[in-house]
Amino acid sequence: MTEKPKRPDPALIARRYAAERRFRIYGIIALTLTTAFLAVLLTDIISRSIPAFTQYHAVLDVTVDPEAVDAAKPSAGDFEGLAKAAWRAQFPSATSRADRRLLNNLISNGGGDELRRRVVADPSLIGQTVSVPVMLSDDADIYLKGQVTSVARANGQGPLSIRADGENVFLSGQGIGPGSIVLAGGGAFKIAAEGDAAPAEVIAAPSAAGDVAAGQWQILSFGVPEADRKLADRPAVWLEMMRDKGNIERQFAWNLFLNGDSREAELAGILGSIMGSLMVVFVTVILSLPIGVSAAIYLEEFAPKNRLTEIIEVNINNLAAVPSIIFGLLGLAVFLGFFGMPRSVPLVGGVVIALMSLPTIIIASRAAIRAVPPSIREAALGVGASHQQAVLHHVLPLAMPGIMTGTILAVASAIGETAPLLLIGMVAFIVDIPTGFLESATVLPVQIYLWSDLPERAFEARTAAAIVVLLVIMLMLNALAIYLRKKFERRW
Repeated sequence: MTEKPKRPDPALIARRYAAERRFRIYGIIALTLTTAFLAVLLTDIISRSIPAFTQYHAVLDVTVDPEAVDAAKPSAGDFEGLAKAAWRAQFPSATSRADRRLLNNLISNGGGDELRRRVVADPSLIGQTVSVPVMLSDDADIYLKGQVTSVARANGQGPLSIRADGENVFLSGQGIGPGSIVLAGGGAFKIAAEGDAAPAEVIAAPSAAGDVAAGQWQILSFGVPEADRKLADRPAVWLEMMRDKGNIERQFAWNLFLNGDSREAELAGILGSIMGSLMVVFVTVILSLPIGVSAAIYLEEFAPKNRLTEIIEVNINNLAAVPSIIFGLLGLAVFLGFFGMPRSVPLVGGVVIALMSLPTIIIASRAAIRAVPPSIREAALGVGASHQQAVLHHVLPLAMPGIMTGTILAVASAIGETAPLLLIGMVAFIVDIPTGFLESATVLPVQIYLWSDLPERAFEARTAAAIVVLLVIMLMLNALAIYLRKKFERRW
């Protein structure tokens, strides 16, 4: 007589289902937190980077003086001086040495680049007046982007009287007091003291003295006191007056992608570091891919299973976990110290990154080769192919998607490396765009590191923009790895 099977304990089943529900909830919570942290990080980086993708310019009528630009060699002309002269001409009352210096500081050292480009392309512009956008300095740019202080305007209540007494100017109007900035009659004034006829400092001379009707003048106020910001009241008011005239425009910041590094934030770009990164990656792939795949094929298909190969396999796995700075020390001691190779060149950087990527490529390639079904080898051997032919003509092509995926992921990870490249000198300030593997260069992660340490506030947005570009490059490489895996994937 057989015993009846025992019925499962309902309490035990209930506890099991409850445990499964908790486990599912824990997974959802973990995924939600991870997604939230990633979203916060990306939102913060992207929001900080947005100002770097645009640049403010002043649209000026610049006279191309033949004395400043030689028709025989127009590219050597003093276009920066012409641009600054046209900028100063917008404020004829600012004649003091201090005012001229403040005005010049609002124009970038590359402010004449667009004028130079046009004149070089068309030398007949020499002697003519050209309307051209002139790049503003980083201080002026971040002010116009609202990163320095908020700006408020209030229409004046009642009439305003402007009276000149020699070099002194006095203003009478409702609501003005010491420190008030008044825009009226095409000019700008800063009230210096109290009184019915308050003495005023002239920031920009008006077209004429007299009375200004109610609603035809404004009181300008800044949210941050003058002592707490880098841009003083006078240059800020000049920028506001140019904006009122419609002579300020915002353009896409091509300099960010077409220039090399610069001490001037508005001129600094990432093209040099991108070219350096591409050269380093090229050297890395050329060295690490054939060596890594060859080592994987030998270890997986031809190496005898003995104590020596076990030691080699263990060391390869251990090297994949070695901190990247160790490889930098290796490059510093061996390539620079022993072999005497030049510092800060893509060739040395590529060799160091290749050594760092080799363990990852070998491990990924071995896994891809191991994933090929044994029947493929047996079929090739059965029709008379040698072991080498079976591996190279049948196994390797089928393992290539996994090998390429592992290689691309290793290279994508290597692009973000900074520590090993710092030790071999790729932290140098490089202005020129590198064109050879033995020219001084830097890479994008190092460029980000350098910019993050600079005190100018405009470099904060440029640092975030460079991070966004680096993330885009890495995402593109990962997307390429996924595409190649899907395209060449074979199912058995």
